[in-house]
Parts: sequence; C-alpha cells; structure tokens
Amino acid sequence: MENTTDQNPKTRAAEALRRVHRSYSAGSDRPLGGYLKAMAGFSAYAAGCAVAVRLRGRPLPERPEPYDVLLTSVATFRLSRLLTKSAVTSPLRAPFTRYEGPEGPSELSEEVRGDTPSHAVGELLTCPFCLGTWVATGLTAAQLVWPRGGRTVTGALTALAVSDLLQLGYAALTQKVEED
Repeated sequence: MENTTDQNPKTRAAEALRRVHRSYSAGSDRPLGGYLKAMAGFSAYAAGCAVAVRLRGRPLPERPEPYDVLLTSVATFRLSRLLTKSAVTSPLRAPFTRYEGPEGPSELSEEVRGDTPSHAVGELLTCPFCLGTWVATGLTAAQLVWPRGGRTVTGALTALAVSDLLQLGYAALTQKVEED
C-alpha cells in the first residue's frame, strides 16, 4: 500500500472513498457514486422548491391540513407508479432500463442497465418508493406555491388512483362472474 502521507488531501479522500465502497459493496457492483449524485440532485431540487415557496412570500401553514395530506399521499402513489411502471412513460426510462415484459395491469417490468451513474438513475426511475420522495416534495411545493393549482393536480391524480381501483375491482368482479 502506498504511503498516504505523500498524497494530497484530494487523493487521500478519493482513496478513502474507494475503501468505503469496497468494504460496503461486499463484491457487488453498487453505484454509490451515482447515489451520491442522486442525493445531491434531490437536495438541489428540494432547495429549489423551498426557494420557490419562500419567494411566494406567504407564511407556511402551522400544520398541514389532513385533507391535503390525504390528497398528496394518494396523488404521490399514483404519479410515482405512472412514472416508474406505466407503458406510456417507458420512453422516459428507456435510456436507463431494458424491457422485460408486462408486470401487472398496464405496468411493465424493466431491468436497470448502464454504468454506475446511469444505473442509479435507472433505479430511481423504476422504483415507485424512491421516486415517491421526489413526487411528494414537488406536489407539496406546488400546493404551497400555487394552492389552487396544486390541489387541482393532486385532486386529479387522486381521481385517477380511485379510477384505477374501480377498474381493477370491475375486472375482478367480471372474472368472478364468468368463473361461476
């Protein structure tokens, strides 16, 4: 091993990061650098949302309204699934994924591909749980910056989620009737 006292601080830091990566990944190819970039991107995104809310000049509510939390929760669920699983949005994911086949009603299964930074982006774009953080942040900021517009968007996405449930329920009932 080289004598790290002869190296500059940047080189020592890079070597320390490589050691952490090797010890963490246990032989797997984990895109920690890509994850760091995604975290930095989210931090910039969240900061941008906070600046937009601040520039609006309105005070934050003392606490969120339960109705808004419910709408935002359901809207976040629906938009996250739409972006990460829908066939219609597959062109957004295509540079980072490979099509595997259908996964559920109107949803796709895709394999993440690419080198380390692309792999991390692919994971974000195929994981509704991961993307949900970004979506919830954006929808919350939208409600704070433009309350009527934000509620309209979350209301529409909530209506879409309820429609999906009704479609699935109808399909299940139809299948049951046909089986009997």
